[in-house]
Amino acid sequence: MIRLAQPAELPYLQEIEVASGEPFRDVGMPEIADDAPMTLEALAEHEVWVAVGAQGVPVAFIAVGAVDGVTHVHQVSVHPSCARQGIGAALIEHVTPAGGSVTLTTFRDVPWNAPYYERLGFREVTDPSPGLAGIMREEASRGLDPARRVAMVLLPAQERA
Repeated sequence: MIRLAQPAELPYLQEIEVASGEPFRDVGMPEIADDAPMTLEALAEHEVWVAVGAQGVPVAFIAVGAVDGVTHVHQVSVHPSCARQGIGAALIEHVTPAGGSVTLTTFRDVPWNAPYYERLGFREVTDPSPGLAGIMREEASRGLDPARRVAMVLLPAQERA
């Protein structure tokens, strides 16, 4: 079940984000695994949806907002115990507006990042909008290597080639 996150759940979502970052250690990116999760304030500023597991507890979340009039995924995290079950794809589908696009930024060569999103239908953005370019500049200012990052877009189904 997917529903809006409740304010009391936001600290738990940080735990999900930390746990979902651990696999970065296995691909030689411990600095990403050690990166702090979204702050409670940042989570509260976004529209946050959760996927709820059998016990009624969130197992994944997606935080979105508008960037240049397009739905932008600021963070999607699935607890590793629930990975590879289609939960992340379901969250993305849930926030994708009918006839609208979705953007995100991610790591170019990490298997569960850009290659995964490509399988979902996302394509690399070659000419980012001002807001998307600003997000990428902000990521670079936090030490994320621009050469390893990519902006991606999921176009409306009728526009996908």
